[in-house]
Amino acid sequence: MNKVIAVIPARYNSTRFPGKMMEILGNRTIITTTYQNVLETGLFDEVFVATDSELIFDEISKNGGKAVMTGEHETGSDRIAEAVQNIDCDIVINVQGDEPFLKKEPLKQLIDVFYKDEKKKISLASLKIQLRESEEIRNPNNVKVITDNNGFALYFSRSVIPFQRELSYDVTYYKHIGVYAFRKEALLKFSSLEMTPLEISEKLEQLRYLENGMKIKMVETDFVGIGIDTPEDLEKAKKLI
Repeated sequence: MNKVIAVIPARYNSTRFPGKMMEILGNRTIITTTYQNVLETGLFDEVFVATDSELIFDEISKNGGKAVMTGEHETGSDRIAEAVQNIDCDIVINVQGDEPFLKKEPLKQLIDVFYKDEKKKISLASLKIQLRESEEIRNPNNVKVITDNNGFALYFSRSVIPFQRELSYDVTYYKHIGVYAFRKEALLKFSSLEMTPLEISEKLEQLRYLENGMKIKMVETDFVGIGIDTPEDLEKAKKLI
């Protein structure tokens, strides 16, 4: 692989927490914190923020970072696809702007998937972590994922999957961590496809891949971060800082 880059999609008008990217976490904004943490992993040839907000663009630029202005998009992956069209790269890591505590190791795990994939059978990889608390399993903000015997995703849902009808059998539940690693050509193909019924219903962009017969390799991690989806999440993050 010649070049591995990270792109952080960031829109200002988040549905559940408008303006969250510009909220202060520690002594920096959330988006700047995420950008700096990804940059400091040393894993990437370049790191960009892709945004349709001049506020976010200016925030990254004035702090010495790289930002790309895009049009409006329904999903982060569509935004990234526009941003990387004219960037020379092989692998694109999509890091969510509201995951400021993401560590180096899970990102390296995703990149290693492609180094080991000599026959180039994998076009997209993502992360999962085991859920143990029943409240976390039932929470629709935690996207659950089930996989086949080879670790490829069968389905993602905000509902509890699998449903445990047989109570004598222990079921393991996994949460999807929304960090994606794409081959560039797969990302561009994704953005050329229409939004699909399950994707629209669940508001989960990764279902567009599955509904079009594409495979997603899931990598298990033990990384526990704090995704900032709500003002309550921000307060938890401030305590962690």
